[in-house]
Amino acid sequence: MKVYRFLSEEDTSAFCHKVTDALNKGWELYGTPTQTWDHKAGVMRCGQAVIKDAPGTYSPDTKLGAQ
Repeated sequence: MKVYRFLSEEDTSAFCHKVTDALNKGWELYGTPTQTWDHKAGVMRCGQAVIKDAPGTYSPDTKLGAQ
């Protein structure tokens, strides 16, 4: 099955670490990163979609981060 996740975080090194961790666990970048201003929190947020081929059959109960 192909698995999709969208990673997001404040625009700090924590976001880069989150994406790097996913890449080192076999996930691949999907599309371009995004940035948006979070007016409520007063911070910039980043996002990046990642995909991965994983064994098994998809169901809504699939724990995407555990793949």
